[in-house]
Amino acid sequence: MSSPLIETEMLSKDYWLGAHVVHALVDVSVRIEPGEMVAVMGPSGSGKSTFMTILGCLDTPTSGRYVLEGQDVSALDDDQLSEIRNERIGFVFQQFNLLPRVSALANVELPLIYSQVRAAERRGRARAKLEAVGLGDRADHRPAQLSGGQQQRVAIARALVNEPVILLADEPTGNLDTRTSVEIMAVLQDLHRAGLTIILVTHELDIARYAERTLMFRDGGLVGDERVSDALNARAVLERLKGSRAA
Repeated sequence: MSSPLIETEMLSKDYWLGAHVVHALVDVSVRIEPGEMVAVMGPSGSGKSTFMTILGCLDTPTSGRYVLEGQDVSALDDDQLSEIRNERIGFVFQQFNLLPRVSALANVELPLIYSQVRAAERRGRARAKLEAVGLGDRADHRPAQLSGGQQQRVAIARALVNEPVILLADEPTGNLDTRTSVEIMAVLQDLHRAGLTIILVTHELDIARYAERTLMFRDGGLVGDERVSDALNARAVLERLKGSRAA
C-alpha cells in the first residue's frame, strides 16, 4: 500500500467560549491518498471548516496527529506552518480574495513574492498558470474587469503558482451561478486528472458529486466516508447545458 498524502489520527480540536468548551473536532481519523479528489460536507457547525483549517496548517489540533507527506505537522511552530502553507498547499476560497487595484498577473505572482522568486521568473510562472486556467488573454485585467468565474480562475491560478501538493478549496462555487460553477468544477477536475490532490468543502450535493469521494461531518465527528464510482463529469454537464440553451 502506498503512503497516504494526508493522514489524521484521532484528530480533535476544542475551543473555549468563556467557561464552556466547544468540541469542534472529535477523534477524526482519515487517510487521503495522492491524487484523490475529496469533497467535505456537513451542516453548519459540523466541524468541516475546522478540519480544513487544520489540513491547511492554519490551525493546530488540541490532540491527535496530522501527518502530511510523512511529516507530523501537528506540533510545528507558526514559522514552520507558514513555510508548509507557502510551499505545499494552495488555497481557493468562496470570496476570491484578489487585490482589486492590481492586474490578474500581479495577483497570481503574489505567493512568489513571499517566496522571494526573481521578478522575471515570477511573471513567467504566473502567466503560465493563467494560461493553464484559460485566462492567458486576461493577464492585464483587474478583478473588476473580470466576471466572477474569471476571478475564481485567477484565484485558482494563484493557488497553483507555487506548485502545491494539495489544493484546498473552501466553497469555491459559493458565489457563482450554476453554469459558472460547472465551469470551475471542470477546471478542478482537469487539475485532478493531471495528478493534483484536491479537497473541497461544500454544502451543495451537486458540487460534491464531482468528487470521487465524500467525507461527511456531523457534531465534530466523521460520520461518513463514501467513495463514488460515477462522479459527475463537469465537461459533459457543460455540453448538456449548452444543448439545453440552444434548444
